[in-house]
Amino acid sequence: MKNILLVFLGGGFGSSLRYIIGKYLNNPETGIPYGTFAANILGSLLIGIILGLAAKNNTLSQSHTLLLATGFCGGFTTFSTFAYENHVFLKSGDFTSFALYTIASFVIGFLAVFAGMYLVK
Repeated sequence: MKNILLVFLGGGFGSSLRYIIGKYLNNPETGIPYGTFAANILGSLLIGIILGLAAKNNTLSQSHTLLLATGFCGGFTTFSTFAYENHVFLKSGDFTSFALYTIASFVIGFLAVFAGMYLVK
């Protein structure tokens, strides 16, 4: 039960922060989801740092990892919103934004995880 509560608390904070970032960075005029992109990349960097610390001499406990990686980063990053935003690009015929957003999200997201893990080495 404690583990579920840790994930719940971390997820609530992460989701709330993602909402705030999206509210201020997503651009409704152009439809470009800067907020979602920023949250997903920052979340990827954070999970690399968190899991890197957890793997490095057990620096973080299992409880800390559940709270921060599974909870916070899980709530902070969002695949469902990313998928919906890509649906909107495709539906509107904006194939360039679809391709750029998708490729940039995957490439920079993976690089951010690796960078996070590298930073804690």
